[in-house]
Amino acid sequence: MPNSREDLARRMSGEVVLSDDPGATLRKWRDDFDISQTTLAEQLDVSPSVVSDYESGRRQSPGIAVVRRIIEALLDVDETRGGEHVRQYTRVLSAGFESDVVHDLQEYSTPVSIERFHSAINGQEIVSGRQHSIAGHTVINSIEAITRLSSEEFYRLYGQSTNRALVFTDVTRGESPLVALRVVTPTPTAVVLHGLNGDDLWEHASALANVDGYSLATTELELDKMLEKLRSIS
Repeated sequence: MPNSREDLARRMSGEVVLSDDPGATLRKWRDDFDISQTTLAEQLDVSPSVVSDYESGRRQSPGIAVVRRIIEALLDVDETRGGEHVRQYTRVLSAGFESDVVHDLQEYSTPVSIERFHSAINGQEIVSGRQHSIAGHTVINSIEAITRLSSEEFYRLYGQSTNRALVFTDVTRGESPLVALRVVTPTPTAVVLHGLNGDDLWEHASALANVDGYSLATTELELDKMLEKLRSIS
């Protein structure tokens, strides 16, 4: 098993075991990997009700051996589908960018609603996305990313989205980061442009968000305060 998969499996297992709600955390990972309860149950050779019972808390919290088996099943299913989610999470976990390029990068133990996320940072949603919750966030200094990163690093940074919010700082109208998002996959669940309000937004921003299906918002909350608020919900 590749080291990247082992690292991800350890992180996932540890997050579930240490969670206050292991079932919800298992459900979060299953949803993030876009795997149904039925598919996971088939991989585990159990009935879907067993998976449902673990996720809802109706069954006693699983021990580390059971958690590991479930995590391995999720990774196995993803591997049969081409391994897209493992690759994307590996990019998140091994980002390694300097703090003046990436101000903050967090994974959540359980999904956070986009409404709660926006409320925490005084966000003004301009376009509603197709999904309603996120599993993490990345705060990126858009100017530093554009001027200092190589094309490969730039793609890796923008393309590390796995059901998360990308928050871009140092923007004037939002044109550059939104255009850059068009050439990477997967598309983030939510994008926040920091330091401007809706009236200052690039005129084509809403159209791009609608086409690609992500939530688009702005916030004028002071940067340090925004980072503090974001860390409090992670």
